[in-house]
Amino acid sequence: MALSTTDLGGGGNNLPKTINPGNHTLKINSIELEDFRFIENAKHLIIHVETKPIEGFEGFAIDKDNPEAGNYKGQIGRVKASQYAYADGETKSGIKIQRDKSIMMFLQNFCKTLGLTEWFIAQDRMHETIEDFINEFNKTAPFKDKYLEFCIAGKEYMNKSGYINYDMWLPKAENGKYALANESDRVIAYSEPKHLKKLEVTEVKSFGDDDEFALPKKKGSSTDFSLD
Repeated sequence: MALSTTDLGGGGNNLPKTINPGNHTLKINSIELEDFRFIENAKHLIIHVETKPIEGFEGFAIDKDNPEAGNYKGQIGRVKASQYAYADGETKSGIKIQRDKSIMMFLQNFCKTLGLTEWFIAQDRMHETIEDFINEFNKTAPFKDKYLEFCIAGKEYMNKSGYINYDMWLPKAENGKYALANESDRVIAYSEPKHLKKLEVTEVKSFGDDDEFALPKKKGSSTDFSLD
């Protein structure tokens, strides 16, 4: 068979099915609260995002139990609203922190960016728990197919299959720029030295019969949360 110079693969089929840290144009599919196991009652707010449709791309199944739901048309990702979990507590300077109020303050700005301020105000005193509020947001808030500009930070980790994955979150605002906005010039420009924590691997010093291959350093729970 003659060699081909055109049929060499490429295109959407070779793209990873998930996004990496960086600047992206994304829509929100849903949000959810996730327990942070190292601190009692602490929660991460997870934003499920998706890129614009990619030609020739087949993403993950939308519902593994329902093939008729089809596949995502773009790359997807799980992005934390903050690097650190939300929890009740107190800063070193004595300022009281309320978990649910902190989450609601993020959601207030989130809704403002999405153009959902009226919806947010209409929820006043309507929900007993933060879980109820999140359920209502997913059920009724008209955020579907609204694309925003994002800057996503993260850290590398090794998954069970031996490949590098990313724990991702929205970085804090800086110099009048934000982690998400409607216009790209208002979004933080992604910088790998600033926004990506690389996987730490201990140097292998020799290759004798008694060598032990170094494993990535385990991230301690004490560094995963801060109230400052």
